[in-house]
Amino acid sequence: MIMAAALAMVATATGAEPMHGIAMHGDPALPADYTHFPYANPDAPHDGAITYGVVGTFDSLNPFVLKSMRTTARGIWDPEFGNLVFESLMVRSRDEPFTMYGLLAETIETDDERTWVEFTLNADARWSDGVPVTPEDVIFTYDILTEKGRPPFNRRMARIERIEKTGERSVKFHLNDEADREFPLLLALTPVLPAHATDVDNFEGATLEPPVGSGPYLVESVEPGARITYRRNPDYWGRDIPAKQGFDNYARITVEYFRDTTARFEAFKKGVFDIYPESDPIKWETAYDFPAVTDGRIVKQAFGTGRPQRMLGFFFNTRRDVFADRNVREALAMLFDFEWVNANLFSGRYTRTGSFWQNSEELSALGRPAGEREQALLAPFADAVQPSVMDGSYAPVVTDGSGRDRAVLRRVVQKLGEAGYAIEDGRMVRDGEQLAFEILLGTVPGASQNEIERMALSYQTTAGLIGVDIAVRGVDDAQFQKRRQTWDYDMVAGSLSSSLSPGGEQIWRWGSESRDPEGTFNYAGAADPAIDTMIAAMVDARAREDFAAAVRALDRLLISGHYVVPLYHLSENWVAHWSHIGQPPEPALYGYQLPVWWSTRTE
Repeated sequence: MIMAAALAMVATATGAEPMHGIAMHGDPALPADYTHFPYANPDAPHDGAITYGVVGTFDSLNPFVLKSMRTTARGIWDPEFGNLVFESLMVRSRDEPFTMYGLLAETIETDDERTWVEFTLNADARWSDGVPVTPEDVIFTYDILTEKGRPPFNRRMARIERIEKTGERSVKFHLNDEADREFPLLLALTPVLPAHATDVDNFEGATLEPPVGSGPYLVESVEPGARITYRRNPDYWGRDIPAKQGFDNYARITVEYFRDTTARFEAFKKGVFDIYPESDPIKWETAYDFPAVTDGRIVKQAFGTGRPQRMLGFFFNTRRDVFADRNVREALAMLFDFEWVNANLFSGRYTRTGSFWQNSEELSALGRPAGEREQALLAPFADAVQPSVMDGSYAPVVTDGSGRDRAVLRRVVQKLGEAGYAIEDGRMVRDGEQLAFEILLGTVPGASQNEIERMALSYQTTAGLIGVDIAVRGVDDAQFQKRRQTWDYDMVAGSLSSSLSPGGEQIWRWGSESRDPEGTFNYAGAADPAIDTMIAAMVDARAREDFAAAVRALDRLLISGHYVVPLYHLSENWVAHWSHIGQPPEPALYGYQLPVWWSTRTE
């Protein structure tokens, strides 16, 4: 523990000025006297209730440890629904690429090199039991998350030289050489835990004991695996600060759990819960013909977004020998007949994904040759990027839509031949062993399990035409999360969100250091010095132009590595909701934000 050394009071003579916010590049868009975020309505109704519906189960109220990383009740620490119980030092604006504004901390200070960062806590910040939030709590948080927490929290101390209390309400982080320019923003986003109300001895275990947090809601009731209900904390300390105006608009929030998407949708139709994000175009066109929609009690809405599209796909586990060869991965990715799937299963509503920053003119490498900055970054890794990806001519294979495009199948067989495979007696074999693997399926963001299964079965059929044996295995949510966390799969359905300001999270998706530890998001098992170098260049960039070049260079490496069979995306987000649910007229840059919606029904 670092507690004893860190609590010494020291004076600072830095010359830096306290700031109300901090941006990854440039300055915050909002001034120090801003009143609310542009996408929030400070005059929103504030007395209604909402119920969300999710697929899965839960057995814990602690989202900060590996054991319950995927089985913690939604809402506790949950950006989608709002961080209802725990809060961070600062909060991210969803109207800017990556800018933080004060929450528990009212100001932030740092030097030009960002070698240190100091936060001054809001004097009003309180835990739900009325105890003030203190620098000791911040220091305690890093102690316990380092010792017992899950990724990425448990690894953040590796980039911190020391933490010290510098005033009654201030705490300073001295960073070491492993920290990058993004790291102060990640510190600002880390949840803060109460030192006086945390069971240190049992922290790593699952618990259903309602936690003491600083957030706007309290846990009211828990039915393990079925539902959790939160009620507004009437003494919430932060209700008047600018970053919370137009948020936390419900007196009560309930999260209902369902065994699968079918049960979830049927419950939504009956009014069991209020909002249903939809990703299935067939359902969007044909399944919303029930009375509540036709008479206007349920509203269908389409929302645009300025953020890049997520990467939804089947991820190769390169930890397995069968996928160690890039030629094999490239060939198998070519086998997925998107044109047939899109036309026959999804009414032609989807667009094929090819980039990890799809639809971003600034960050995607698709359709553009590498510029001088990218070329310089990639120069030490001459063979890492395929020529077509480097010159911008690459695109995912387009088939004739027949489900058995002979020209594409010939290309696949040829590519597999380069890896030593050949067709013998109708089987694709190498050294007498058939090319065979299993796809592990479960619920992933961006697609229903039914959609994923239909695509996997189509992929299985096409692969069988050239003697590749694919087994498709769907499992329940708990088993899916456990196997995915422990890399217990050949290929796995996965989904990685994207943003206009990618940063340190890429380490836990693609960095060499995240290949082996369980619980990271490196589904593919990537471990490539070129990727590590691009991530480092990205997070260290000061100028936006250098940052964008590093992201595009990383995109080229990931595309060339063929770590994923990319599937599809929608150009807009679909949401159905009951008509008593309202939202501000203009969504944020990152799309609609559920935490600023409200209900016109009073409790």
